[in-house]
This record gives sequence, C-alpha cells and structure tokens, in this order.
Amino acid sequence: MAIDNTATNPNWNTNTSADTETAVSNGQRKYRQYRRVMSAGTLAGDRVRNSAGEDLGKIEEIMIDVPTGRVAYAVLSFGGFLGMGDKLFALPWDALQLNEDEHEFILNVDKATLENAPGFDKDNWPDMADKNWASQIYGHYGSKPYWEPNADTSGSNREKTFKGGSY
Repeated sequence: MAIDNTATNPNWNTNTSADTETAVSNGQRKYRQYRRVMSAGTLAGDRVRNSAGEDLGKIEEIMIDVPTGRVAYAVLSFGGFLGMGDKLFALPWDALQLNEDEHEFILNVDKATLENAPGFDKDNWPDMADKNWASQIYGHYGSKPYWEPNADTSGSNREKTFKGGSY
C-alpha cells in the first residue's frame, strides 16, 4: 500500500528540478528522474521500511556534522505506541535508500537487527564526537564511518534514490 506523505509532510513537492540518471536494461536506455538535493525537513517524518516491507518507524531528525557539512546519521523512531515509549536509533546515512514514489526510506535490516541495535531515548542523545560509540553504530549496520578515509558516503556503490514501489 502506498503512503502519501504529502498530506502530513507538505514539503514533498514533486515539481522541483531533477537530475537525470540513465540505466540500461535489455539494450534500451531508460531515463528516471529523481531529486539529488532535498531539504532535511522534507525527509524528516518519512516512514522507514525494510526490504521485506515491514514498517520500522519514521525518520525523526537528520543530523549534520557541521564542520564537514556531511550527514552524520539519521534518527529513527521505532517501537512505542502513538509516540509514547519510542526508542530512537542513529542510522548511518549510507544504510538508507530513499524511495521517492512512496516517500519512504528503505533500511535493509530485519526487525530483530533493529531491536538489538544500540539506541537512545529522547532525553539522552548520543554524542557522535565519541568515536567509539559512533563506530559501534556504523558497525552494527555494516557501514564504514563517514569520517574515515575512503568511506563511500556518496552512494556511488549503489543507487541511493529510486522511483518505483519495488525494493
């Protein structure tokens, strides 16, 4: 079932300029358009699902490493009921893919992996300056920390944004 976040997130505007990506399939070129630059406010509040289609929660915040200008992590709210008792998780940005058509992110982990991830609550946010804690988070999701040399946070190793309902 498609989720229309336009009603809950008016920042989703499909009339913005888009880059064009070329994909080759069966010898024919196909063109898909998607946005490469989006505001963090546009993405906050979007649902997160895994590749099995299970609801994992929603993005609460996108945290920026101010000195480098890079995304340090996204904050996922998971569990609880009606916003009460939610646990928060720091997700490496490169662990997420954005499905523009569905206005949701895909995190390729099962619920058990997420339930066993290091989390935090709304009153005790982590300090990503603690490299031990941050490395533990990135390692849990199989990601290389964005601050390490040769870390690929550009998404060149896989498509980060896609259109279409298939995972």
